[in-house]
Amino acid sequence: MLTSVNMELLRALADPLRLRIVCLLARESLCTSHLVQETGARQTNLSNHLRVLREASVVATEPCGRFTYYKLDPEMFDDLSAFFGGLAESSREAANTKRPCG
Repeated sequence: MLTSVNMELLRALADPLRLRIVCLLARESLCTSHLVQETGARQTNLSNHLRVLREASVVATEPCGRFTYYKLDPEMFDDLSAFFGGLAESSREAANTKRPCG
């Protein structure tokens, strides 16, 4: 049985720059200046995107001196993976099921 998916999470990941940030953070924790370097985005733009990701519980922050590091919350992706895995399984099972017309 499929469970619901967090729509806020999907909206957060739908933006190309936010998805790029997530992919970068999947490899290592980074601060804003690292993300500016990696993406070429302006810091104010990045800060807005990071806020959206924080509000969707995709990333967590970790203060380190005068910097703030960002890291992914892997459990959010476990939930998303389970949802899409359920869709894949359901679609395999329903591949030859057709509702009659009429």
